Amino acid sequence: MRNSFKLISALVLALCAATSHAAQLSSDARAAIPRDVRQLVVIDYRAMQNSDTAMQLRDRVMPPELKQFDEALRKSGLNDNHDVDQLAFALFHAGSSKDADESVTLGIAQGQFDTDAILAGFKKRGVKPQLVRTNKIYPMAKSGMMLCFLDQSSMIFGGIDAIKASLDAHDGNQQSLLANQTLMDAMRSTDSEALWSILDAQGTQNMMKSVLGEAGSVADYESVRKRLQVSWYGMDFTHGVKFSLTIVTGDGFAAATISSLLNAAVLYKKTTGDTTEKVALADTNVTSSAGKLLVSFSASDSDFASLLKSSLFQSMVR
Repeated sequence: MRNSFKLISALVLALCAATSHAAQLSSDARAAIPRDVRQLVVIDYRAMQNSDTAMQLRDRVMPPELKQFDEALRKSGLNDNHDVDQLAFALFHAGSSKDADESVTLGIAQGQFDTDAILAGFKKRGVKPQLVRTNKIYPMAKSGMMLCFLDQSSMIFGGIDAIKASLDAHDGNQQSLLANQTLMDAMRSTDSEALWSILDAQGTQNMMKSVLGEAGSVADYESVRKRLQVSWYGMDFTHGVKFSLTIVTGDGFAAATISSLLNAAVLYKKTTGDTTEKVALADTNVTSSAGKLLVSFSASDSDFASLLKSSLFQSMVR
């Protein structure tokens, strides 16, 4: 689970794009995500391809596993510059996993796909599908990943466990994200952003523990950890870089405690970080209100470019 969570965190930074368009998931795509998703990240993939800054950022921090996703997607017969509009990654526990703490990652691509041409290409290369009920699952090159078209505008891809769990949700054999009211409410709060993410309680707790590091009090964090219910964040790169995070705790005490710990972490980095990190943290605001923790950050393009080279940034995406 820990490696998978860091993978998704790196993806958020790797796939950001300079755009003002919203990256939203269709109802069909949402129905293909299992109910108990740990984290969901959605980005405007077309805009990323058109942004030099976004591509440079992606190349700097994208881990090998995501490069494998990217490469397999291209080799599957999809023209990613023209066919894929939105790209999402969902992290969840697959029931067949022997380790209850391990999760799988499902990729979801949205766009307008020439499925007849793609499937004809598979047939020409002798690629045979695996059937799950009436769903045809195709191997993606030699990557070990699979893909399945939900319709002409949505496809899922990933390991076989992730694909099967997704199809179970889509076909009504298990509950989907649409039945998770907490995460659906969180989604409605942020899916107007070009890049956004939602996390369940466990995902939120792991994220906060990672962010606080040694600067926060372990005892204080443990006292409120289980009160972290859900979180969401969005990023905008239209004019510089803007990031906003909301964490729902359900009560003012927990929100205030986490706010104090985060402010202590920011202060710690302000005193120990280099000049670039201090400039970045000067524009970071942490507040709490009505049982919610609110974090916002903004930077110019040049300051953010410098931040990419800092040890603070590298520690966040490791």
